[in-house]
Amino acid sequence: MLLVPGLMWQRGPATRAVGAGLAAGVFFGAFVLIEAQSWPGAAVVFVVLSLFYGTRVARRMHRLWPAAKGMNRADRAAVVRATRRGEAVDDPRLAPSVVEYAEALHRAADEDRLRRWAVLLVTVLAVALAVYDTVKGTTGETVASWLLVVLLLADLMWWPLRRDRLLARADQAAAAAGRDM
Repeated sequence: MLLVPGLMWQRGPATRAVGAGLAAGVFFGAFVLIEAQSWPGAAVVFVVLSLFYGTRVARRMHRLWPAAKGMNRADRAAVVRATRRGEAVDDPRLAPSVVEYAEALHRAADEDRLRRWAVLLVTVLAVALAVYDTVKGTTGETVASWLLVVLLLADLMWWPLRRDRLLARADQAAAAAGRDM
């Protein structure tokens, strides 16, 4: 939910699922294509991840912020935009929704913090695999392995800072909304 751009909240749950699923499917399908040089393998990864990841993201978004379902697109987008920017929402009737969305972002961040150890473990394993692929693997395997290491390291170093800034802006928006209620 933290990574889902505000633009995706303007759409319904099915469109959010398709958007998130397609992004993951294309991304990881490209990895399979680079490493295995297999169009059928890339197609399978694309289809499976698009369906399962998209469904998971949409369900998680609904679970963390169920009030979004009862809002129209424009209101939902205004709440998300104001909260992510750390600004007061223009319409005072949306102030409670800003507070709810900020709380949902915090719940998502708390859930994700529990998974950080898994990302660290996967990063260590990915480095070991990248070294092995560099010595014994093909060029495609080496490129895909080191690209994965770079992405995992970015996730470990860049994402916590970005997440903390997002949550600080959400707190600012919730504080402003609290004054408006």
